[in-house]
Amino acid sequence: MNDQQPNQTNIFGLAEQFPNVAELCNALYERELLSLATSNIKDPILLKRKLSGLTYHIKNAAEFLINEPTPIDVDVHNGTWKSKQANKCPAAKLVADEQSIAKAETWFTQHHYHGAVVCVYVNDYGNEHIELDSIDMFANPVSKLHTNKFGWFTLNGESLETAKNHVTHRLIKPNKAIFSAACSGHTWNTKGKSTPRALSLRELLLSTNINWKTFS
Repeated sequence: MNDQQPNQTNIFGLAEQFPNVAELCNALYERELLSLATSNIKDPILLKRKLSGLTYHIKNAAEFLINEPTPIDVDVHNGTWKSKQANKCPAAKLVADEQSIAKAETWFTQHHYHGAVVCVYVNDYGNEHIELDSIDMFANPVSKLHTNKFGWFTLNGESLETAKNHVTHRLIKPNKAIFSAACSGHTWNTKGKSTPRALSLRELLLSTNINWKTFS
């Protein structure tokens, strides 16, 4: 019982400081518990570790969403970022433009480091979204980058992994519009805008590491 008191105190203290934090934490708990309940995790030790870390991670995410100034808003009822959605995916034109691809290679050559938050464009038969990931490895000398979820990419963003079920991925040069769309879970289909997806807790925590001041 005693080992839970520090986390409980932190949550209650946060609730006193920010009136909306209890509702925000509740939304995050509900979504993450549902995600874990429907996941394919078969290792009970891994599941136990994820459950034991929930309070710490959700507290940190909620505190950032409530307290830190960002160019996008927070929906405390759903525990999500929210921003105006473009009619078309802002990443789609970048992956088809040679000049944008060249700029991406230059940018990643200069701005790669362990833990860097990056954006991956995902296209599944015309269903598009931009997903947050992070760099956890790169070749030396730098010729390719490895992200935690999507694997290896060339510096110009081309995926070096075998495509599964014809789903394509491309690492794209981030900017404010790209990060806003990724954080807000914006999705598109062949008809245009579609229902936003809910970010995983992992992505939500990655979003708290974005330095918005460096992007225009």
